[in-house]
Amino acid sequence: MSDRQDFRFIRTDRPTRDDALLTVADVLAEPVLQAGVPEVLVGGAALDAAVRWVHVSDSVGVARLLDGGELLLSTGAGWPTAPEELRDFAVGLCQAGIAGVVVELGSGQARIPEAVVEVCAERGLALIALTSEVKFVAVTEAVHRALIAAQTMALRERQHLHELFTALSLRGAPADVVVAETARALGAPVVLENLAREVIAHETLRMPVAEALAQLRVADRVPVQARGVRWGTLLALPGPVHPAGRLTVLEQGATALAFGCLADGGDSEWSLLAQRGLIDDLLGARFASPDDIEARLATSGLMLTGRHCHGIVARGTEPAVQLAYRAAQAGVAVVAAPVGGDDVALLSLPASVPLTDALAADLVGPDRTVFVGPAADDVLGLLASVRAARDLAGSDRADAGPRVRRVDDRPLERFVASLRDDHRLLAHSERMLAPVVAHDRERRGDLLDVLAALVAHPGNRSAAAAASHLSRSVFYQRLTLIGDLLGADLDDGETIAALHLALLARRRTSPPA
Repeated sequence: MSDRQDFRFIRTDRPTRDDALLTVADVLAEPVLQAGVPEVLVGGAALDAAVRWVHVSDSVGVARLLDGGELLLSTGAGWPTAPEELRDFAVGLCQAGIAGVVVELGSGQARIPEAVVEVCAERGLALIALTSEVKFVAVTEAVHRALIAAQTMALRERQHLHELFTALSLRGAPADVVVAETARALGAPVVLENLAREVIAHETLRMPVAEALAQLRVADRVPVQARGVRWGTLLALPGPVHPAGRLTVLEQGATALAFGCLADGGDSEWSLLAQRGLIDDLLGARFASPDDIEARLATSGLMLTGRHCHGIVARGTEPAVQLAYRAAQAGVAVVAAPVGGDDVALLSLPASVPLTDALAADLVGPDRTVFVGPAADDVLGLLASVRAARDLAGSDRADAGPRVRRVDDRPLERFVASLRDDHRLLAHSERMLAPVVAHDRERRGDLLDVLAALVAHPGNRSAAAAASHLSRSVFYQRLTLIGDLLGADLDDGETIAALHLALLARRRTSPPA
């Protein structure tokens, strides 16, 4: 029985207030009521009250016959006349939970008593006076017809939602896809949190992420749970009314997410999804403003203000989760995910804890090489840091082995990183290397690799030959060919520096995957 309660899809009971199929304002807009020339005495937010039925009565004891959500139509003929009795009568209507009161002025009441107006204003109950005669039976028929039409639409929408989210569950759609479909169905931002309140996935439509996350306190929310196990919460910010009910849509999305957790054996994929999404968005600069990324980092426990941060790349065979575990043990906040064949991580350390070589090596684990970007204290600096670390990893041609390499120790690479998008640097690279690039492309050659080995070991050609895995004689032949193609003296220091700059710029136009 508990499982069935967790996975309810379609409810066919009488509409509730949460369904909000019609509001007082909707009813007031009906032509049959407009014909009565309505005057709104108490409106505003009160007109948003949900109407689930219409009741016609002039009885002073009508309150005890009401269940809540009704729109009361009355002429006021049977109402009491003493002010205190009128107040008690109006309070009783409010306590019955009705949606509003429509009074036809005329034979019953020439004007709505002031005591009733005061109570309705105090309690926020919609109060409308009809200044021309209407047939209440016509009003009832029109409203009931509209309610039935709205119910029919709601059932159709629930069936559509059922089919949509069932299809997502059967396809094994990841959490971010389910969240995105839920947001589109609601027309409002939707966020998925785990039990630690970390943001796992979000779809904020056109709202800035930071703004959406700041408004979660006013969001509707439903648990993601099944079979007595809860994995997180699905939240939706305020948005337009949905024919099937906003909570119904949110429940459908939560159910699809719960099915995914059951199929995967838990929410272990959620954290990986969140961290991979963060790193992908940061590297791809897919964020409207730095505040958006900073807000998302904060939900993962990685703070920037008052701390110093680094982007790093860890190379070697070990799951990224181990890096996260070691970082937690060392009191270092981390967001890490595999990118290509490496682990890319963002680290946030207290201002008093420098990222020493020993600490960096301990975080990534034994037998791994770590490439460390420069320190940063904001989002753009962190983006530059992780890009620089990836560039250094991409240009690394030394023998594999556990070691720490820092961008700060490579001033030329850091200089190129600062000019990443400068068209003059790219033009220099293309112009200077064009003959060598064309030769390699046409003959499937290795001259670029040989040149890279040369600039990496400018004073030691034996080491450069070894790094390029060529014999000394073959290596020197390649150098002679490069010099002829470029018309350059490869013993000239300025030429070697210019070629080194060109090679670094070329690698940046094709960063590692």
